Amino acid sequence: MKKNTNNKKKRILTGDRPTGPLHIGHYVGSLMNRVKLQDEYDCFFIIADYQVLTDHLSDTAGIEGNIREILLDWLAVGLDPDKSTFFIQSRIPQIAELTMYFSMIVSVSEVQRNPTVKDEMKAAKIGKKEMSYGFMGYPISQAADIMCVRADLVPVGEDQLPHIEHTREIARRFNRLFSPVFPEPQALLGSFPRLPGIDGQKMSKSRNNAIFLKDSPDDVRKKIMQAYTDPTRIHATDPGHLEGNVVFAYLDAFLQDKDELDDWKKKYKKGHVGDVALKKRLIEILTEFLAPIQEQRAALARKHDMLEEILATGIKRATHEAQTTLELARQAMSLDYASLLRKK
Repeated sequence: MKKNTNNKKKRILTGDRPTGPLHIGHYVGSLMNRVKLQDEYDCFFIIADYQVLTDHLSDTAGIEGNIREILLDWLAVGLDPDKSTFFIQSRIPQIAELTMYFSMIVSVSEVQRNPTVKDEMKAAKIGKKEMSYGFMGYPISQAADIMCVRADLVPVGEDQLPHIEHTREIARRFNRLFSPVFPEPQALLGSFPRLPGIDGQKMSKSRNNAIFLKDSPDDVRKKIMQAYTDPTRIHATDPGHLEGNVVFAYLDAFLQDKDELDDWKKKYKKGHVGDVALKKRLIEILTEFLAPIQEQRAALARKHDMLEEILATGIKRATHEAQTTLELARQAMSLDYASLLRKK
């Protein structure tokens, strides 16, 4: 595979945890933006399997299959391994060593103050006494993910901004203590708000409220017919509200004809259209959108050797970049022991 290694391009790192197949919220929130970014930047896409261990330790047997699911979803939506680098976090050993170095310059209280960590603890229903060392330290590991390839930009949602600022502080502190090795990565915010699940809550596999990129037309139909709309609306002729209405959130994201979208909104607010008619139109739109992705996904799933090659190539390049970074960090910290150990 021909790999774009234009060093003049700014570098991006982003990725996903292998907890299952990706859903339409992932597509709107990040995947469609990544497809555009890979033409402008040197993109590294990480499958963050270490991070799964923080809250899925009893389900490690499923990680390998989930990695495959994510890889298929990436390729099916248009992420291109000839333009970008795909790699698995745990297959880059330099990340673990970098995590160790960073952990020495970050205090426990800093991590505990991170609002994203607090939110993750609450979501996972983990108290301070039950919280593992790995769970508490995953923002440091995440900083090592970003810094191992010395990324300039990290595409994130607003809820992840504290992580990026923490990473920037780690880079500043390391550079100040030793020498300027790391850039201070900037957050790259997406332009579209996060899609809710069909119940109006955060879309996720664990809540059983997600529409996956691999869902069949029948699955899409069943899920959309259950989607949360306007609880104050008793009859189809009652004026409806758009705020908090899941169906309109999806229409905003996937209905390309803005005149049609405006017409639906006007009719709904005046009570001139019912929820069932609205949902049926959304089912048509989502089914049409997902069809080519699923066709491509099915074709790719049969090419096992190609998937292996994509990962092997990506891991090789990511390892090379991470090793270069690690050598710079060791030299800066006087931990390369150059007078004792001969380079091989």
